[in-house]
Amino acid sequence: MTFSKLNKAGFVLALLLGLSDLASLLQPTPDGQVGPPLAILIIDAVLGLITIVAVVYAWRTGNRGAVRIAAGARIVSMITALPAFFVDVPAGIMLIVGIFVVATIACVAMMLLPSRTPVPVSD
Repeated sequence: MTFSKLNKAGFVLALLLGLSDLASLLQPTPDGQVGPPLAILIIDAVLGLITIVAVVYAWRTGNRGAVRIAAGARIVSMITALPAFFVDVPAGIMLIVGIFVVATIACVAMMLLPSRTPVPVSD
């Protein structure tokens, strides 16, 4: 299966989001500051790794199942960030989480968009 340019753009965005999930594990929230607990950072790092592996595998093999796995990992990672909207956090963190949520929705939509293939018409 071949992927469209929009699918590939979604793969790149998912790859970048997965890398940011992995990088967040390297900067745990210091004691006394607002941020995600270490357990959530570990879960997000695992989801980021799943995303990276699934995207690379999907891109190389054309496997739509791997695309679905990457999309699922991105959605679960997004869900772990949603509590920031319901607790008292600084506006900057809320803005970053909002950008993350919008980017995740965009990448999932782009990845799962069906490839356009011309359909032969016979009269």
